[in-house]
Amino acid sequence: MDMRAAVAALVEKGIRAAFPDAEVPADIGGMLEVPPERTMGDFAFPCFRLSRALRMAPPMIASRLCQNINDPDTARVECVGGYLNFFFNRGNFARGTLEAILASPGKWGSSSEGAGKTVCMDYSSINIAKRFHIGHLSTTVIGNSLMRIYKFLGWNTVGINHLGDWGTQFGKMIAAYKRWGDKKTVEEGGVDEMTRLYQRFSAEAKENPALEDEGRAWFKKIEDGDSEALEIFRWFKDVTLKDAMRVYDILGVRFDSYAGESFYADKTGAVVKELEDKGLLKDSDGAKVVDLEEFGMPPCIILKSDGATLYHTRDLAAALYRKKTYDFSKCLYIVAYQQDLHFRQLFKVLELMGYPWAVDQMKHVAFGMVSYEGQALSTRDGVMIYLDDLLTRAQEKALAIINEKSPNLENKQEVARQVGVGAVVYSTLQNNRIKDIDFRWDRALNFDGETGPYVQYTYARCSSVLRKAPASLGDPDWNALTDDDSQYLLRLMSRFPEAVADACDKDEPSIVTRAVTEIAKAYNKFYYENRVLDDDPGVAAARVALTRACADVVRTGLYLIGLEAPERM
Repeated sequence: MDMRAAVAALVEKGIRAAFPDAEVPADIGGMLEVPPERTMGDFAFPCFRLSRALRMAPPMIASRLCQNINDPDTARVECVGGYLNFFFNRGNFARGTLEAILASPGKWGSSSEGAGKTVCMDYSSINIAKRFHIGHLSTTVIGNSLMRIYKFLGWNTVGINHLGDWGTQFGKMIAAYKRWGDKKTVEEGGVDEMTRLYQRFSAEAKENPALEDEGRAWFKKIEDGDSEALEIFRWFKDVTLKDAMRVYDILGVRFDSYAGESFYADKTGAVVKELEDKGLLKDSDGAKVVDLEEFGMPPCIILKSDGATLYHTRDLAAALYRKKTYDFSKCLYIVAYQQDLHFRQLFKVLELMGYPWAVDQMKHVAFGMVSYEGQALSTRDGVMIYLDDLLTRAQEKALAIINEKSPNLENKQEVARQVGVGAVVYSTLQNNRIKDIDFRWDRALNFDGETGPYVQYTYARCSSVLRKAPASLGDPDWNALTDDDSQYLLRLMSRFPEAVADACDKDEPSIVTRAVTEIAKAYNKFYYENRVLDDDPGVAAARVALTRACADVVRTGLYLIGLEAPERM
C-alpha cells in the first residue's frame, strides 16, 4: 500500500472541497513530511505552502481542510497549528502494506521509472599489470550497487571497466619480459610476476638509461600495431583480468565492457580534429590546450608538446563513443573526489564542443578515501592491502566467529564467505560515499552493531521463524499488528521504495544501506516484544506475514547493496 499516495489523495480531496476555486498543488505527495516523533502521526501536511495562494493563515487553512477530510479507513487527521497530522488506520495499514509486499516477492521498491533509458557506469577501472588493492574497493562496490539499483528501477544498465592499459610503462613491461621473463612463470605468477619484472626494469634502468629507450621503442610498436608487441600486450591484459576476475566473482560484480584507454587510442585523432575545426585548440608552449580560464579552471591539455595524447583526450573519445553506441540518458563516472577537476574540465570541453548532453547527462559520482585500521594507504610506505587478501582475511575472521557462536552450523564455509565479504562491502556503503572510510575489523564483523553481519543475521532470524511456522495458519488478525513496534516496522517497510528511488536520484547507495539497517533493527525490536508463533492462529498468521514481508524486503535491500542473504547463521 502506497500510504504517501493515499494521504496525498485525502489532502487533494480536502482542498477541492474546502477551496473549490483554488489550484491544487501538483506534488502533494512530495510536500508530505514524516514527523520527528511517532506521537505526531505517520505523515504531516504543512499548510504554509498554500498560505500565499489562499491569502489565509496556515492554522486557518489546516482547520478548514481538517473539516473536509473524513476517511477513517485510511487515516485519522488532526489539526495542529499550521499542520495536518495523519494517523493511519493501523489494522488496514498493516493489511494493505503486507499484501502489497507479498504480492510480488523480491519486487518491493522496483519500478519501471527507467524504462527506455540507458545509464552507462564507468567504475572499478583497474590498471593492467597491477594488483587489485583496497583503493579500488569503493569504486567497485559503489558502482555494483548503483548498477543493481538502476536496473531494479527499470533502467538499461551498461557497466564499463575502463581499463588503465595505455602508456609507456607497457613498453617497459614488454622489454622486461623479453629480457628476463618467460611465459610459464608469468602464467603461474600472474600480476605479481609482471610487477616483479617491471620493478626490475625500473631498478636496472637507473644503471642503464638505454633501457628507457628500449621501453619507449616497444610502446611505439604497440602504437604502430606491431603483431608481436600487440600479442604480448593483449596477453598481459588477459593475465591481469584473470587475476581480477577472482575478486569480481567473490564480490558478485559483472561488467558489460572492458574497453579501456587503448580501445580509444585510435579514436583520439578525430577528437583533436573536431576541436581544431571548432576553434577550441590553442598553443601553449608547444602543447595543444582548451582554454578554460573564464570558467575558473586551468587549461585542459589535449596534446603534449611531443604530440602524445593524455587522459583527457582519450576520455573525450570515450564519452563520444559511449553516447553514439549506447545513446545514454546518464553517464556516471564512479571515481574518487581527487579527480573532480578532471571531470569538470571534461564535461566543460564537451559542452564547448556543442554537446549539451554533457551538462545534464554526465556526472562524476565522487567518493572519499580509504584507510585501513587508522593508516593511510601508501605504496611507497608499504601500507597497501590487496583486495583478494582482505576478502580472504574477512572470510577467515567470519569463520572464527561462526565457530564460536554457532559451532554446529551447516555450510559454515559458505556462510563465512557470505558474511565476511558482506562485512567488507557493507562497511564501504554504510555512510555517504563522499566520506572517508577507515576500515576496522572490530567494527566490520560485529554481529551486534549496525553492520553487514547484523542485517544478514536478521534475515537468518526471519528465515528461522518461517521454517518453524505451520504451513497453514488461517486468516490473519491484522489488529495483532497495531502495537507501536509492529507499526514502526511496517512504516519503515512501506517507505523502502522511497529509499530506493532516492538512492537512484542521488546516486547514493548508503540510503538503501541505512533503510535496510533500520528495518532490521525494527524487526529485532518487534521480535523481542512479541511472540511470533502465538497460540492464537490469527495473531500468529499476522505476525508470520510481517516476518515474511520483512525477510523479503531485507533480502532485496541486501541484494541492492551487493550482499547475500544467508538462510542460517
